[in-house]
Amino acid sequence: MLDKKFTRRSILAAGTTVALAMPFVRPSWAAPDRVRALMWEAYLLPDKITAFEDTHKVKFVPSFFDGNSEAYNKLRVGGSKEFDLVQADGFWPQLYFRENLLREVDYSKVPNAAGYLPEFAPETFKVLSDPATGKKIGFPFCWGAYGITYDAGKVAPEKTETLECMFNADYSGMLSTSSRFEENIALAALLVTERLGTRDQPRPDGKPFNPYVLTDAELAEVEKLLIQQKSLLLTRYQDNPTLFQLLQSGAVVAATEFAQVFRQLLTAESQGAPAVDFRHALQMKEGGLGWVDTWLVTSGVEDGPKFDLCNSFIDMMISSEVMKKIGEVAGCSTTVDLRAISTEDERKLFLMDRSSEITGLFMFDQPSSPEKWERVWSNVQAA
Repeated sequence: MLDKKFTRRSILAAGTTVALAMPFVRPSWAAPDRVRALMWEAYLLPDKITAFEDTHKVKFVPSFFDGNSEAYNKLRVGGSKEFDLVQADGFWPQLYFRENLLREVDYSKVPNAAGYLPEFAPETFKVLSDPATGKKIGFPFCWGAYGITYDAGKVAPEKTETLECMFNADYSGMLSTSSRFEENIALAALLVTERLGTRDQPRPDGKPFNPYVLTDAELAEVEKLLIQQKSLLLTRYQDNPTLFQLLQSGAVVAATEFAQVFRQLLTAESQGAPAVDFRHALQMKEGGLGWVDTWLVTSGVEDGPKFDLCNSFIDMMISSEVMKKIGEVAGCSTTVDLRAISTEDERKLFLMDRSSEITGLFMFDQPSSPEKWERVWSNVQAA
């Protein structure tokens, strides 16, 4: 149902094409230790990796994946012994830890963790704590949301305070959403459950409301809502360049996206494109969808030199210098506070003064019934 070529990670990775085009040569050691990472390719910085190898006399061996499900499957078939580090987002780290694929981490061994924004400090960001034991299971890295980018000259900002904006007939033929079915369904679920008033009712899993865990009745209403939305959409875009052209030309006045196109639009304006008041809404009154990419240490790593190497690598990756470059190369917001070393334009571009909004977002998760969600999306597409 989901085109693997169009994933959030492929969007980020598109920004790294130039950086990764040059071969990255690792030093050769007689009997090198290895740090093996299962990670998103967009975050690979060859020059930093080489410096880490030179400093620690090790070889860094990266493997890449497109989505959390792929990484999860690799870890389940022995990956905790094949990989030392792994990345994930949303609630996936908690799932990994429950299944003994991760080990507990120690923030005191990673000095640069002191540089986190308040929202991502270990005592605040509970997503990376095991609910049953309180153990810390990973380190925040980058964050973002699937929000609404809009032309404030054509869509009043107060209209984007609610998800009704993306279902508003006043903008018929001028709206766009991505072709990603999970985000479309989860966002619609936020609006549906708000309308139905079902969030505070007993949930299917017995836990607090999560837009990825829906009743059959809620899913049926989501399907109806998405079918109604189809007539209002100009298109479901397949890639960021397409959405950029649609927004810049004025053909689309509001679209849901990961703020990647929002940043491209602001950058284009600073480079001479006509001035348009583009804005990005992260959180609506019904809520919003967010993600936090993380670094995790697998359960195959025991206390000792390998654990120390993993901590050293994470410490390097969350240093201010590296995080600033990550933001520039991958085009995303970082969990480390970079405001003191950033310009006003950079602070706006990377939402540095809006990190507090992450606390009200529902983290990306695995649909409780992928088969039902795929069936809903098939019905929407066929309608």
